[in-house]
Amino acid sequence: MSSPLRISLAKANAATAAQLADLGRQTFHDTFAARNKSEDMAAYLAATFGPELQLAELQDRENTFLLAHMQNELVGYAKLRDNSALGLLENQDSTGRLEIERLYVRDDWQGTGLGAALMRGILALAEQLHCTAVVLGVWEKNEQARAFYQRFGFRQIGEHPFPIGQDVQNDLILRKGLAGR
Repeated sequence: MSSPLRISLAKANAATAAQLADLGRQTFHDTFAARNKSEDMAAYLAATFGPELQLAELQDRENTFLLAHMQNELVGYAKLRDNSALGLLENQDSTGRLEIERLYVRDDWQGTGLGAALMRGILALAEQLHCTAVVLGVWEKNEQARAFYQRFGFRQIGEHPFPIGQDVQNDLILRKGLAGR
């Protein structure tokens, strides 16, 4: 019997962009609104999750989106960026590095294994692409996400600022090297 969970590559069209904008806004707000000022949250959501912005991200050849559907409903997604320089010094080669820019799962699907399924999909894709490492930034105060990434073998290699409206927060840069690379 097959699982009703389907993880697939996103198509670059307006309908997908609208879905990503809605889910991105919802999951980011649900996760971070209680720990941020409402005006900072509103500014970040407006600057990051408009349908036009999502369509531009979908059309960018350096980005890949994995969509998680449960019974045809979008319940999570991952935005990946090829050749990421995150965590590298200036002029270091970023070839073969895949960045997880977003790994979002709807609140009502947290704890179901959906995030782990998306991560396994990301790591499988990284292997197919012969990546040397997968990197990401995670808010230093997001203990749940940090523990999740640690379970998958990610380790801290640095830090960088992450602005939410007027508030500049601190993200930890995590890296997972891939076997033999």
